[in-house]
Amino acid sequence: MATVRFTLNGKPVSVNAEPDMPLLYALRDELKQDNPHFGCGVAQCGACTVHVDDEPVRSCVLPLSAARGKRVTTLSGLGTPQKPHPLQWAFVEEQVPQCGYCVNGWVMTAAAFLKKNPKANDAELREALAGLKCRCGTHVSILRAIKRAQAAMA
Repeated sequence: MATVRFTLNGKPVSVNAEPDMPLLYALRDELKQDNPHFGCGVAQCGACTVHVDDEPVRSCVLPLSAARGKRVTTLSGLGTPQKPHPLQWAFVEEQVPQCGYCVNGWVMTAAAFLKKNPKANDAELREALAGLKCRCGTHVSILRAIKRAQAAMA
């Protein structure tokens, strides 16, 4: 066991656990975060995506020790109900969520990508989002929401 300290959504936290425990488990089980979600457990679907120092990572395969001293942001840390992130707002406006399970991965991945590439074209967006899955098949609505957010952020 070890104590791992990091910043979660702007607040300092510490977790006493095995350093090789996946960050996802620490976030959900120890820190009681509703997002990210466990999807596949092998970094294939994206439901577990968080930002670590502004980089999107799959928290199901990232050891807790890799978060030591870093800034971790979850979906709930991107915006608030009163002031949602443009992507959160656009997903609601476009009525994207069906089951909602995958939304975490899409929003977190798109937010990190658009921060670095605010003028990305459709092909670049598709490539950046290529590894994400939506079992409900709302990919067209997801892309429409991301484009809406991109325009709002310009």
